[in-house]
Amino acid sequence: MAYRVGIDIGGTFTDIALVDAAGTVSIRKVASTPDDYSRGIADGLATLIGELGIAPAEISAIVHATTVATNTILEFKGARTGLVTTRGFRDVLELRRLRIPVLYDLQYDKPPPLVPRQRRLEISERMRPDGTVRVPLDEAEVHNAAQRFRAAGIESVAISYLHAYANPEHEIRTEAILREELGDGVYITRGSEILPEIREYERTSTAVVNAYVGPVIRSYADALAGRLAAIGVTAPIEMMHSGGGIMRLAASVKRAASLVESGPAAGVIACARLVRGEGRGANIISFDMGGTTAKAALIEKGEAARTDEYEVGAGINLSSKLVKGGGYPIKMPFIDVSEIGAGGGSLVALDRQGRVTVGPESAGAMPGPVAYGRGGTRATLTDVFVTLGYINDTTLAGGSIAVDAEGARAALRTQIAEPLGQDLLTTARGVLTLAISTMTRAVKAVSTYRGRDPRDFSLVAFGGNGPVVAADIAAALGIRHIIVPVAAGVFSGSGLLRSDVEQEFVQPLLADTVAISPAMLADLNAELSIRARAALAADAYDAASAEFRYSADLRYFGQAYELNIADRTGEVADLVEGFHTEHERTYGHRSSADPVQLVNLRLTVRVPVASEIVRYAPAPDFERRDRLVAFGATPVMTPVIGREALGLSLRPGPFIIEDYDCTCVIPPNASARLDAAGNIEIEVSQP
Repeated sequence: MAYRVGIDIGGTFTDIALVDAAGTVSIRKVASTPDDYSRGIADGLATLIGELGIAPAEISAIVHATTVATNTILEFKGARTGLVTTRGFRDVLELRRLRIPVLYDLQYDKPPPLVPRQRRLEISERMRPDGTVRVPLDEAEVHNAAQRFRAAGIESVAISYLHAYANPEHEIRTEAILREELGDGVYITRGSEILPEIREYERTSTAVVNAYVGPVIRSYADALAGRLAAIGVTAPIEMMHSGGGIMRLAASVKRAASLVESGPAAGVIACARLVRGEGRGANIISFDMGGTTAKAALIEKGEAARTDEYEVGAGINLSSKLVKGGGYPIKMPFIDVSEIGAGGGSLVALDRQGRVTVGPESAGAMPGPVAYGRGGTRATLTDVFVTLGYINDTTLAGGSIAVDAEGARAALRTQIAEPLGQDLLTTARGVLTLAISTMTRAVKAVSTYRGRDPRDFSLVAFGGNGPVVAADIAAALGIRHIIVPVAAGVFSGSGLLRSDVEQEFVQPLLADTVAISPAMLADLNAELSIRARAALAADAYDAASAEFRYSADLRYFGQAYELNIADRTGEVADLVEGFHTEHERTYGHRSSADPVQLVNLRLTVRVPVASEIVRYAPAPDFERRDRLVAFGATPVMTPVIGREALGLSLRPGPFIIEDYDCTCVIPPNASARLDAAGNIEIEVSQP
C-alpha cells in the first residue's frame, strides 16, 4: 500500500499526518528539534511507521511545511549575502518606502538591511522600461565584483538591475560570470527570475531575501533528504509554499523566499477544504495558534484570500497596504495570513515600567514553557493556561509530555503576580485578557482592516492552542459561531495532504485598458500558458489535469498599488468592471469615469494531487479527569470529556474537551455539539 505523509514544523511541536490509499489518516505530535529540525522529523516519522507496521519503501510522497525560512530572517541567521545592482541604485535597500508602521515615534528605527552597504556593489549597465539597452553591461566590473565577493567570504549573491523585468539579458550574463568566478557553492538569485515585475525596491528586496535564506534552505533540504534516506524513506519531497500550493524540493531551494509562510498556508488550505460548499460556513476566519505565534486568514466562498505583498520581520507579519515598513518586503504569491508573536510558548514578563507583556519572544521547543519540565524557567502563556486549569495539569499529547503544574504556578507567581502585588489567579486572568487582546489584532488584520465585519464570519480554530482560546477570541470580536475540526492540533499537517501543486506565472504589461483588445489579451494569456506547461513538464507534473486561472493586476492611473481581478471571460471590459467593484469593496469608493491601467497579467496553475481524507485513525488514548478551572474570580469544578462523548445536541458550558492533539475550552458563555463529520461546533453568547 502507498502512503503520503504531511509534516509541519512548529516552534514547539512537529506534526505528522500519514494517509493511506483508503483515506485513513494517522497523526502524531513530537517535540521540534531546533538544533536540527530534520532530526525531529526523521525520528517522529520512524516512530509512527514503526507503530503502524509500515515499510519505509511504502511511503510514496512527503509534503512538508517549515518555519526555517521565517526563523532565519527573524533571527538574522541567514547567509553572508552580497548584492550587485545598477550604478546609482546601491542604496535602494536603505531608502525603502516612505512609510513606517508606527506613527509619531521619533525613536523608531527601520530594520537593518540584510545586505550591509559595503557588500552592495554597483555595475555600469542600464535597461529602459521598454527593454532596450541604454547602457551596455560592463563585464569587467562584474568580474571585479566577483573577486571582491570571494575576498569577503560571500555565501550568496542577489542580482537586481533596473528594468530587468522588461529585459533580463544583463542579469543573465551577470549570473553566468558570477557562477564561473565563484563556483557552484555560492548561491545566486536573479531578481528578474524571482520577480519579473515593476517596482525596483520590492524586486530588490525579494531577491535579497531569497539570497539571504537560500543557502539555509539548501542545507536544510540536504539534511532532510539525508535523514529520511537513513531510515529508508526515499520518496520525493514536496514543499508547501506561501501561496498555498506545493512544489518540488529542488524548486523550493531555488525560490526559498516563497517558504516564508509555508506552515500557516497549509492550515488555511485545510480550512478552505473543510468548509467549501457548506453555505454559511463557507465564509470563515481561520485562527491557528501554536507554540510561538497566532495566525489568522480570511476565507470567502470557500476560497482563501491571497496577496502578492508581504512583510516579514515586523511585530506582526502581514500584507496590509496600510501598515508598511516594519519588515522586509517579499512580492510573491501568499495566502493572506496575518501572524503575531503570541503563542503558547510566548514569554510573560514585566517591562521597565512594570507593565505586563506577552510575547513576541518565545521559549520555543527547548527549553519551552516551565510546565513542560525541560529546563524552562521563564513564565509563558502555557503556564498561564495550566494555572487557570484550561489545559491538563498532569500530561499533554496523549500522555507523552509530563506537565509540571507546580513549577508553572511558581514561575507565574514569583515573576509576575508578586511584583504586581496581585494574587495568582487574578494575575493569570489578566495575562490571558492581555493575550486575547493581542491575538485579536491578527484577526482584525484580515477582517476589519480589509473592510469585512468579523461578526459575519465563523471562526475555525486549530493548532495546539487555538481551541483553548477560541471562545474568548470570538467573544472579544462578536463572533457567534466556532468550528474546531477533527485533529485540530495537527490540522496544518493534514492540510498538507489536502494541498495541490500550484504555480504562478506573471507577464508585466503597463498599458491603458482601452488600448488592449480581446485578441491581444488572448495572445498574452496563451504565452503564459505555454510557459506554464513547460514548467510543469520540467517538474514531471501532468499538465493534462491542470486547472488554469487567469487574472490581472489593475489600478487607476496615478495609484501606486493594484488590485488583482480574476479573468473569467477574456473580456477587458469585464476586468475593468470587476476592478471598479473590488475597489469599492476594499476602499469604499469607485471612480468609474477614471481610466484604468493594467499592470500585470497572471496565470495560476493548479494540478490536483490532494489526498482524499475519509477518516482519522484512533489516536493514543489517555486518562481524563475533571478539574478546577478559573473562568472568573472563583475556580469551578469543570467536567473534562473526550470529543466522542459530545453529542449532536448543544451542551451548555462550562466544560473542557481533551483530544490527543489539543484541548478545547467551552466557557460558561458558550455551548457546543458535534456535527455529522465529527467537528466541534461552538455557539458563543454575546453580552
